[in-house]
Amino acid sequence: MKKNNKFPIFSSYELDSRFYDELFDANQEVREIYKTLYKLFGEYSIDEFDRLNNQAKDSFFNLGITFQVYGEDKVQEKIFPFDLFPRIISHKEWDIIEKGVLQRSKALNIFLWDVYHDQKIIKDGIVPLDLISSSVNFLQEMVNLDPPESIYNHISGTDLIKHKDGNYYVLEDNIRCPSGVSYVMGNRTAVKHALYGVFNKYKAHTVVDYGANLLDIMESVKPKGVDSPVCVIITPGVYNSAYYEHSFLAKQMGVELVEGRDLFVEKDFVYKRTIYGPERVDVIYRRVDDLFIDPLVFKSDSLLGVPGLFSVYKKGNVCLVNAPGTGVADDKAVYTYMPDIIKYYLGEAPILSNVHTYHCSRKKELDYVLQNVDKLVIKPVDESGGYGISIGNKLSKEEIEKVKQVVKENPRKYIAQPIMSLSTHPTYIEENESFDARHVDLRTFTLLGKDKDYVLKGGLSRVALKKGNLVVNSSQGGGSKDTWVLKK
Repeated sequence: MKKNNKFPIFSSYELDSRFYDELFDANQEVREIYKTLYKLFGEYSIDEFDRLNNQAKDSFFNLGITFQVYGEDKVQEKIFPFDLFPRIISHKEWDIIEKGVLQRSKALNIFLWDVYHDQKIIKDGIVPLDLISSSVNFLQEMVNLDPPESIYNHISGTDLIKHKDGNYYVLEDNIRCPSGVSYVMGNRTAVKHALYGVFNKYKAHTVVDYGANLLDIMESVKPKGVDSPVCVIITPGVYNSAYYEHSFLAKQMGVELVEGRDLFVEKDFVYKRTIYGPERVDVIYRRVDDLFIDPLVFKSDSLLGVPGLFSVYKKGNVCLVNAPGTGVADDKAVYTYMPDIIKYYLGEAPILSNVHTYHCSRKKELDYVLQNVDKLVIKPVDESGGYGISIGNKLSKEEIEKVKQVVKENPRKYIAQPIMSLSTHPTYIEENESFDARHVDLRTFTLLGKDKDYVLKGGLSRVALKKGNLVVNSSQGGGSKDTWVLKK
């Protein structure tokens, strides 16, 4: 249903009663929190807004805010798509979100300790043994290894959606190398440059303190006996899809960005090469996957890691952020047990609900999934970036049969969820020269350190730029928005 708007720039805006629209309520009235913003945007002419939109894109280009998409034939570097209409979250809503994602991160950290030590949660029958032993991300090398300060997931990215009932639900947990925080800060910079007068009408929390808080967290987990730790970020290199973020965060924290070849191990310590000679490294924020960090222990042909690094880690002479082996906890099959995990370790009810999820390794759930593929989203448990997802109502009969066959061949690898009603948000569509409703989600960022935790008050609102598309990942053509969390 097209919404009758008095402003030309919203003339094409269409409401769909199946989804929660964050701008308009059920009575087609602008929600209170957006009234000032709606009026300010509505006063722009099409030409004026086009100019501002192009200015924002130029800002991203000049800042080098890009990502790489890997296709079958070539790798493309693209400017991260950005929409100027910000998402607003009230302090009351955010209070629930912040408490909920922090609760999950703490529970997952205890879960990881338990899984790699006593496995009480398995012995007590809460989580099945084969779920852990069959996970491709479970590292046998981490068994009985004590990470500094007992922290595994120093950095967590929790993906949320707002359902048509107006509540937030957790779509998945990401605790290997959650990415996207650099775009949060890039979005804020672009909005403040293009819409400074608009931004000042609201009192939003800052997002530029993330780098300082991340550095504090890293320094808090320094090896024993170290007073002033040297921290670095290790990157696979310039051809990695998130290289912009690696370099951005290094600048934000004032630490060195290194590759594996810049580090070496000697006498049970890690050093970096400098023009003044070797310098000991104490904490490494790694953006290199587990199996590539040390060719002496994992993939012997890896050129990305540091020979001997894992041995130094085992001796407690360097801290790796996040710890190796954390991927066993962001396995989407483990996600199905999160309510039980929270209750088991914290003695609390989950603050944020999971999306109802079917794990195909369970016979009854597999049977249901195979009979209802057209009503479900099928996801591989160990992929990210929107890859491998099948949305049932978008598939042909032939494609549905192929999905069934793939799932039956390896049920452990797949989960299924109902096709959720992701909320919609005003997004500028250049070809229409107007705003229209597009689906959005939210990635939050949580940090855990010694006696300290932190949740970034903003997060990354990702938007599907194609009408009706429910996959918001940048690798699948999605963009992002600035997210304003309002102060009290």
